[in-house]
Order: sequence, then structure tokens, then C-alpha cells
Amino acid sequence: MLEVKNIDVFYGLAQALWNVSFRIEEGEIIAIVGSNGAGKTTTLRAISGLISPSSGAIEFNGERLDRISSHRVVGKGIAHIPEGRGLFPFSTVLANLELGAYTRRARGKIKESLEYVFDLFPVLEERQKQLAGTLSGGEQQMLAVARGLMSSPNLLMLDEPSLGLAPKIVIKILEVVKQLNDQGITILLVEQNVHSALNLCDRGYVLENGRMVMEGSGEELISNPHVKKAYIGR
Repeated sequence: MLEVKNIDVFYGLAQALWNVSFRIEEGEIIAIVGSNGAGKTTTLRAISGLISPSSGAIEFNGERLDRISSHRVVGKGIAHIPEGRGLFPFSTVLANLELGAYTRRARGKIKESLEYVFDLFPVLEERQKQLAGTLSGGEQQMLAVARGLMSSPNLLMLDEPSLGLAPKIVIKILEVVKQLNDQGITILLVEQNVHSALNLCDRGYVLENGRMVMEGSGEELISNPHVKKAYIGR
């Protein structure tokens, strides 16, 4: 479904990614794990068109993504839930959700999509007239995921969805990620919570200092001595 081929990414003169490659097959949950500053967020930004690789290629269902604008990437069926959520705090929950359905593929089924996300997150239906900025951290993360789903994505990319949340809410968010995957949405999960991410994923990649250094099944990576020592603390 998605293939990232040997991309280099710079911020000005500072290089953030070196020759990064990985693939995602349809229906998988893929995790990219690594420490803060390893380049995980930059990788997602490159896929979603928010930053352009200086070399290499990114293909989605056989089409080049690295040559098109970010709004067209969404139109191809990729939703990016950013770290920090990126909500409009002074707009209502409902307005935030409706803004997620601006693409041509999503506009015709806003009602159906709202029913779907309200079934997934009942609290959002209860609070649909409330300003997004007044929600709790967990509710805001639910809203960010729901807004991404309003675009009817085939691939959902989540950047640190557990960041700053209480353990009980983290469990709920990860359960929803698994549920979405069971319903046919392919998932790319970026997480500092390495143990949780690798337990959930089909395959994982380890990103260190802007370079992919390891890949394998979640089970293989959890058992790897380097991963245990560097990221899991066991």
C-alpha cells in the first residue's frame, strides 16, 4: 500500500532523515518506534506532504506522493493525526469533525461518518456543541482521531497518540486503533511507548538518529536485546 524509498529530509541545512525506507501492506498495523528526536514525526510529515524529501520517493498504491500537496495526499486516502492533536480549540466538537470531511471523497457521507465516529466515541456525541479546547486531554485525542476518520481514510497515521494521557485512556485509544484495523483501516503508528506499540503491531521499525536501524515483527523486536535495553528498560 505504502512504500517509502530511500528518502532524505532536511530542515534548512540540518538533515533529519538519512536514506529511510520501509513499506506497509494493506491491512497491517505498522509501528515506528524510537526515542524523542529520532525522526519519527518528520517521517510522517514527509508522507503527508507537509515537508518534501530532498531525495528518494514515497508511493501510495503505486502513485507518487512526494510530488503532490498535502491536501491532495488526504484526498488519496491518508489521514495524519499529528502529535499535539492540532484541533481548533475555539470551534465546537462538531465543527472540528465537519472540517475533517472537506475532501471530495468524504463530503458526500458526512452524516454516515458522524454516526460512525459517535458510535466509536460516544462522549463526542454528548459534547458535540462544546468547544474543543474545553475537553479533557483524552477527549481531545479522541476528537483528533475522529476528525481524521471523517476523511474516510484507507491509511491512518497516528503520531504519539498516548502522549500525556492517563494509562486508562491510553488503553482505550490503543483498543480503538486495533478496532479500526479490524474494520479494514491500515494503521501507521508512531509511539514513544515502545512496549505498547510493539505489542499491538504486525511489524515494527526502529528509527535512531534519522536512520532505520532495525525491522521485524512486534514479537521479534520486543525480544531483541538492543530494543529491550534502549527502549523498554528490561
